[in-house]
Amino acid sequence: MQALETATLRITEIFFSLQGETSRVGLPTVFVRLTGCPLRCGYCDTAYAFSGGETMTVSAILQQVARYNTRYVTVTGGEPLAQKACLTLLATLCDAHYSVSLETSGALDLSQVDARVSKIMDIKTPGSGEVSKNNWRNLDCLTQHDEIKFVICDESDYRWACEIIQNKQLPQKCPILFSPVHGSLSPATLADWILRDQLPVRMQLQLHKLLWGEGPGR
Repeated sequence: MQALETATLRITEIFFSLQGETSRVGLPTVFVRLTGCPLRCGYCDTAYAFSGGETMTVSAILQQVARYNTRYVTVTGGEPLAQKACLTLLATLCDAHYSVSLETSGALDLSQVDARVSKIMDIKTPGSGEVSKNNWRNLDCLTQHDEIKFVICDESDYRWACEIIQNKQLPQKCPILFSPVHGSLSPATLADWILRDQLPVRMQLQLHKLLWGEGPGR
C-alpha cells in the first residue's frame, strides 16, 4: 500500500450523519464520499460526485474523520474503488480501529478489499440501466460480514432479483437488502411483494431522505 502522506484521493465530501441504510441504519457515522464513478444508473442520487472534488492525502482524510465522536465510518461514492488508493484508505481506517463499511456498485474487483471492511455490494437490476456491469465473480469475495443490496425500480426488477437470489443461492453468502427507488416504487408495494413471496431479505428505506429529503452531504 501507498504511504499515508503520499497516497491521495479525490474527495467530494466528508460529513457526519446518521447511517440511512444497511444493518447499521440509524448509527451516527462519518461518510467519506469519493469522486468519480464508471456507472450511470438511471436512479442515481449522487451525480454531483461524478466529477470535481478535492485532492486529499489519506492522512488528511483521517484527521477530518477523527473530528467526530463515532467509531463508524462509511466509504462511498460515486464508486470508491475506481480510485486505487481507496484500498489504502480502507485498511488505514481499520488500523485506526474504526468499524468500516464500503458502499460499492459491485462492478469493480473486491478481492483486494481489507477483510475487516463490511462490503455493501449492489447487484444492478435491469431497471438501473447498468445490469451488464455486474461482476459476478465478486460474489466469491463476500462473507456473512457483508451485505448485498438490490435497488428495485418496478415489478420486473423485483422478479429478476428473486431469480438471482435463488439461482445464485445468495442467502447462503450474506444478508440481502431490498430498497425501492425513492419516489418511484411505493415502499408498501415492495413490502407486500416480499411478504407474499416470503423472501429471506431485509427491506430498507433511506432514513436520511425520510428525515431530511433529497440533497448532498446529510
